[in-house]
Amino acid sequence: MAPKVHIQKLKLAGFRNYASLSLELDQRHVVLSGDNGAGKTNLMEALSLLTPGRGLRRAAYGDLIKAGSAVESGFSVFAGLEGMAGPVDIGTGVDGGEETGPRRVRINGAPARSSDALLEHLRLLWLTPAMDGLFTGSAGDRRRFLDRLVLSVDPAHGGRALNYERAMRSRNRLLSEGRADPAWLDGLEAQMVELGVAMAMARNEVVSLLSGLIESNAAHSVFPAASVRLEGFLEAQALASASDMELAFTEQLKAGRGRDASAGRTLSGPHRSDLIVHHRAKAMPAALSSTGEQKALLIGIVLGHAQLVRGMTGHAPILLLDEIAAHLDEGRRAALFDLIEALDCQAFMTGTDAQMFASLGSRGRIFTVADGQVTPYRETDHD
Repeated sequence: MAPKVHIQKLKLAGFRNYASLSLELDQRHVVLSGDNGAGKTNLMEALSLLTPGRGLRRAAYGDLIKAGSAVESGFSVFAGLEGMAGPVDIGTGVDGGEETGPRRVRINGAPARSSDALLEHLRLLWLTPAMDGLFTGSAGDRRRFLDRLVLSVDPAHGGRALNYERAMRSRNRLLSEGRADPAWLDGLEAQMVELGVAMAMARNEVVSLLSGLIESNAAHSVFPAASVRLEGFLEAQALASASDMELAFTEQLKAGRGRDASAGRTLSGPHRSDLIVHHRAKAMPAALSSTGEQKALLIGIVLGHAQLVRGMTGHAPILLLDEIAAHLDEGRRAALFDLIEALDCQAFMTGTDAQMFASLGSRGRIFTVADGQVTPYRETDHD
């Protein structure tokens, strides 16, 4: 069996409410306990920067620099870990003068070409309270959630999505300015078709595999099974072939030039896709389920995807589960910890009450977070 991917050392400097922090860890799960506002989620956010993107809050990098510190100091996040390719040191951050630009990434001290290089060493999945409204929120939120799932098994997905957006913005600009040169538009649309269909196929594959895993786990899971599907972009053609999708999308773009020019945006494409989720047992949309059921459905999807990542890459992802135990009863909390352990992953979890994690036992280490400091939990301090 491949070595368990886990963070062994974590260092922060000038990040949110942490002037500096150094933690020595092992393979066990990590529980961060403390009052609201103590900095638990800030630490999880720092960990989420060990993968491409803007992290679990999607914050501007300038907002991550510790308040009151010298602007030019920026922030840094460092992790030493047992990675997918062996032991590795990862560093990321920005200087104060770069707060609106891309963040720097270093692998074993050497600059990386882009943050995509992080995916060679670990995969990260997260679940936060802000995601509790995923099923009732916007389609854009669900697309971002889905694309994060796809990126965990297909590292090229992020680049395709970025290049697709660039080509689409250029097409929108040409149409809005009335410079609808057919040759230019043909070229941009050809890029959009190639990239967009690749995006759609990757999404379809992950949704199909995830749906199968959830169904196979349904009989013995304490979390309700979700049915998941895509809607909004050539679903019928997706069941045929990539060439069929490319032909259909090409025709959509050409036929829609006038309409898109009037609308000021492209009205057809994978950027219009939506992830549709139903409560399988109740045969009802997740959006109409109770708040507790929606949370349980989301947990089931994330755990199922973690299982999928492990099966496809040979390594389980690191899980960031913010306030995960708050709305679960004791039985479901214990079952959740057992499922996480069975994944053979390292999980970071937060909560205001350390006793909620008692059933984790020796499988985890509990730390107290207070005023930008993280110390080992001592029960006597909380009597």
